[in-house]
Formats: sequence, structure tokens, C-alpha cells
Amino acid sequence: MIGAARQRLGSYARGEDTRRRILETALEIFAAEGYEGTSTRVLAERAGVNLPAIQYYFGSKQGLYRAVIESIVQHNETHMGPFAVKVRAALADPESAPDKLLDLLCQMLEGFVSLILSGEQKESRRMLYARAEIEQTAGLDLLHEKGVKQIFEPCLALAARLLGQSVEDQAVVMRTLALIGQVTIFCNQTVREMLELQELDDPRVRAIQSLVRAHTQAIMRDAIAARINSSPDRAP
Repeated sequence: MIGAARQRLGSYARGEDTRRRILETALEIFAAEGYEGTSTRVLAERAGVNLPAIQYYFGSKQGLYRAVIESIVQHNETHMGPFAVKVRAALADPESAPDKLLDLLCQMLEGFVSLILSGEQKESRRMLYARAEIEQTAGLDLLHEKGVKQIFEPCLALAARLLGQSVEDQAVVMRTLALIGQVTIFCNQTVREMLELQELDDPRVRAIQSLVRAHTQAIMRDAIAARINSSPDRAP
């Protein structure tokens, strides 16, 4: 009985390892070649598995692509989820101080910096996003939908609360997009080449995080001050 259980556990572990290798290889090849340009035969060779293994674990090339997209979504959720939990807790408290909310907004954006500029296969993830946009692949909707929930909505909610406006206010929406845009600009290949940022080490990532925090604090404090100064209740 014990021997049989160990054998099952060993088989499960090997199966998970095989599935992981296929997913990691698929991310690299889909990113480099696009969905249509990816050959499952080449993919299987690169992953060190036989071709039927792809069908066994994922059903088809389309199923494998969907699994790659879902793995990216899960990666993003693992990274950004803890920030979102803190944001929800702070917003649920009507007594949360503006400084705390602003710090959380900075934390969200700093987390986004590390998400897109750090970690294994970061270049492949960025390239897959870019290809999905160009090719309008089936996974694009899921990437957008989850990206909105994981990053944009928490930032928007914080900005709206800080500015005393609704999340539907277009000025707040535009300001939030601009704040997020200061992070996504570093995904642009031309920008990265201009700054010699092809390979980002930890000190450079931290430098970008510090810059984003400084910009965000300055922008939001100026906007908050402008709102207070324009308030009709402000004494002349």
C-alpha cells in the first residue's frame, strides 16, 4: 500500500514537471513566433517531450495557448493580489488617512513595476502581450479583463477616494491611466534601448520604483491641493 502510494506521488510529480516544462517552453515560443507561427512539433522537441504529451496535458495547440494565458494571469494574481487585499481593507475604512491611501497607491504601482520588469520569463511575458495585441488572439480579452481587475481598478478606487470623486469620473479615469502609463512605458523596446535597459538588475528596478513613487506623490498631492483650493466651501 505504502509503495503504491509513493509510486502514485512520484508519477504525479513527474507529470507536473512535464506539464510545467511544456508551459514554460510554450510561453517562449508563442512569444517569439506568435500563435500561428508556433509548431507543436518544434515545441515538443524544445520541451523534451513527445508530441502526444501536448495533447495529453492540454488537448490541442489552442488548449495549450489558453493554458499559457491562464498561467500568466495566475502569476500576476499571485504578485498583485496581496496589494489588492490591503487596498480593499483601507477603502472599507472610512477613517483611512489620505497619506495611507496615497502610500497604497504607490505600493500598487511599485508592485506593477516589479511585475513587468522582474522575474523569470519576464521578456517572454511582455512579448506575448505585445503579440496578442497585434494578432488579436483569443487570449487577449482574458489578459485585458484580469489586468483591469488586478491593477487598474484598485488604482482607480484609490485615486477616486483621494480626489473625492466617483470611479466613473472621466478625469479620475484619465489620471489613473496616466499614472499606470508611467510604468508601462518601460515595456517599450525603444525606450529600453534609449536607457540601455535591456537587462534590468535589482538596483535599476528599485530606481524605477522610487521614480514612480516620487512622480505619483507629486501628481496626487498637487491634484488634491487643487481640489481643496477650488472647493466652494473654502474660506476666501
